[in-house]
Amino acid sequence: MGGQTKTPTTRLFLALWPAPSVRHLLAEWRDAWTWPAGAAPVHADKLHVTLHFLGALPSERLSELLDGFAVPFEPFRLDLTHAALWHNGIAVLEPSLTPPGLAALHARLSDALLALGLQPEARRYRPHVTMARRAGGASVPAEGPPVLWEVRGYALVESKDGVYTVLREYA
Repeated sequence: MGGQTKTPTTRLFLALWPAPSVRHLLAEWRDAWTWPAGAAPVHADKLHVTLHFLGALPSERLSELLDGFAVPFEPFRLDLTHAALWHNGIAVLEPSLTPPGLAALHARLSDALLALGLQPEARRYRPHVTMARRAGGASVPAEGPPVLWEVRGYALVESKDGVYTVLREYA
């Protein structure tokens, strides 16, 4: 019986990656919630806004992907002001409005995915920072420190064994 060699893969996503000052404010929001038993609050070093989840892709494509995700970018401000508990037990912090700069970046990255032969998610994009999973029944804070995030770039991030590593920052 001959065994097949499995192609090595890398689990990737594109994200807005916060500076330490923004990450601190996000952690303050997370810590303002009252979590039920069994909830899984997101560790501070993992707080981010996903632009596109790519999944496990062949590692041999990594250099092509690193270059392929360099798209035109204009800085914008993202105001994260609304805490919500989504129906599937995901606790989030989201903007009241999606800034045009974020919508444009998401669309350019969708085009880059297609150019690389990858398929963007079909569902409507809802920018958010996940505060916790399995959070059904959490008490949603009425307000917290406004997170006024001056977004100066985005990142390609690897997820491996629960650790997130920024592979490249784009500005």
